[in-house]
Amino acid sequence: MLLARYEGIFMTARRLLPVTALAAATALTLGACANGGAQNAPGDNQAWYGGESDLTGELEIVGFGLGDEIAEVRHDLALEALGQSVDVTLVEGGLDIQQFLSSVASGDVPDLIYASRNQIGSLAARGAIVPLTDCIEGEDVDESQFREEALAQVTFDDEVYGIPEFNQVQLTMANAKLLDEAGLSIDDVNGSDPDAMAAAAEALVQRSGDDLQTIGVDSKLPEFFPLWAKARGVDLLSEDGRTANLDDPAAIEALEWAVGIYEAQGGFSAVKAFRDSADFFGEGNQFAADELGAMPMEQWYVNVLNDVSPDAPMAFDAVRTPEGEPIAFAGGQAWAVPAGTENGTAACRYATTMTAVDSWVTAAEARKEAREEEGGVFTGVLTGNATADEEIRGLLSDADEPWQQGIEAMYEANDAAVAMAANPADAEFTRIWTDAINSVLAGDAEPADALAAAQDEAQAALDEAWAEFDGE
Repeated sequence: MLLARYEGIFMTARRLLPVTALAAATALTLGACANGGAQNAPGDNQAWYGGESDLTGELEIVGFGLGDEIAEVRHDLALEALGQSVDVTLVEGGLDIQQFLSSVASGDVPDLIYASRNQIGSLAARGAIVPLTDCIEGEDVDESQFREEALAQVTFDDEVYGIPEFNQVQLTMANAKLLDEAGLSIDDVNGSDPDAMAAAAEALVQRSGDDLQTIGVDSKLPEFFPLWAKARGVDLLSEDGRTANLDDPAAIEALEWAVGIYEAQGGFSAVKAFRDSADFFGEGNQFAADELGAMPMEQWYVNVLNDVSPDAPMAFDAVRTPEGEPIAFAGGQAWAVPAGTENGTAACRYATTMTAVDSWVTAAEARKEAREEEGGVFTGVLTGNATADEEIRGLLSDADEPWQQGIEAMYEANDAAVAMAANPADAEFTRIWTDAINSVLAGDAEPADALAAAQDEAQAALDEAWAEFDGE
C-alpha cells in the first residue's frame, strides 16, 4: 500500500532510468508503426468520438492501476460518467512501450493508455496515438486549466495528443541535524551557490576508512542533468524540439560541477553503491539514519518520509538557480488514445473525467481524510491541472515543521516548473545524453568530450526523426 500512495510516480520514474534498451526497442517498433500503424488512426477515415450515443461496449485501459484513494475515487467517478453500458477493464502495471507499439502495428490495440508525458511526442509522430481535438471539444474541456509545461509535453505539431495527469517536480531535501553540525543551512545545498554546494558535499561526507557512512550531497546524475543545465540557463532541447544544445558551455559547466560533487566523495561508483543500499521506503531511510546530507528529489518523497519517519530531522527548499530563483523540471503521466481504438468515445470520457477539477478535488478530500485518520500530514496533490491544484491547496491545513516547509517548497517549485518540448525522437534523445553522462561517471570520458559527441548524435537523431515526420 505504501507505494500505491505516491500516485505511481516512483515506479514511473524508475521505469525511465534504464532507457538505453527501451529506446532501441522503441525505435525498431516505431519504424514498423510508421509504415502501417498510422493508417488505422481514428480521425483519418473514421469518426472516433461520437458523444453520448456511443457510450457502450468495452473499454480496455493499459498502464493504470488502482490502490490508493486518489486513483480509486477518480476511477469510480469515471465509471459513473460512463454509465452501465460500458464494460471497463484495467490492465494494471506500467505501460510496456514495445508491446504497445507492436499492438499498434498489428491493429490490435487497447482503447486508452496511461503513458509518461515524455513518450507522447514520438508516439504521436509515428501515428501510434491520435489527436484529441474532437475529444477535448466534445467534452467541453477548457485547455487553459492545464499547467502550461504539462500541456507542452503532450502537444506535438500544434495538436494535443494527451490529457495531463499527475505532475512531479524536484525539491531540495536535507538532513537538518547534519547541516547544523557542519555549520551549514539549506541555502548551502539548494543550488543557489554552486560552490557552496560543492563545499557542503565535502563538509557533510563521512567515512569509516575507505567506506562511506554518510553521503554529503547527491547531485542525482544522470537523471537530473537537465535540471542542473536549466539552472544555468540552458535548455538541452530547443523550444520547437528540433535543435539539441547538449554541448552548450553552460551545460558542460553544469556537468563538470555535478560530477565534481561525486569525485569529492570518493567517486560516483562509491556513492551510488551506498545510495542503492539505503532503506529508501522504510523507517531506516537515508535521512532518518543520518546517511545522507542533501539531495534533490521528487516531491512525492516528502509523503514517504512523513509516513515512515515523521521525526526525521528534515529541511526542505526548492532547487534554485545560481541567481536564487526556484527551478524544477515537470514530469508525469498523460492519457492517450491509441490509433485504431474501437471505443474512443468511452476512452475520451474516462480520461477527461479522471482529470476533471471536481474529480481531483474529491479524491484529494478523500486523501486528506485518510491521512488525518492515520495521524499524518496531508501535503497536497500536484496535478497537470492548475485549477485543480489551486482548489486542492485550499484544503491544506498548517502543518508542523519541517513538513510545512516541504509543502511550501513543493508549491514554489511547481509554479517554477518547465519541461522539454515534445519531439519525435524523445526516447532516443534521452538515451543519448544519459549514455554520455554515464560515460563520464564511469571515467571513460571528460564532460566536454562526452557532450560534444552526444550533441552530434542527438542532432542527427532529431534531424532524421523530424525528416521522417515531415515526409522529406
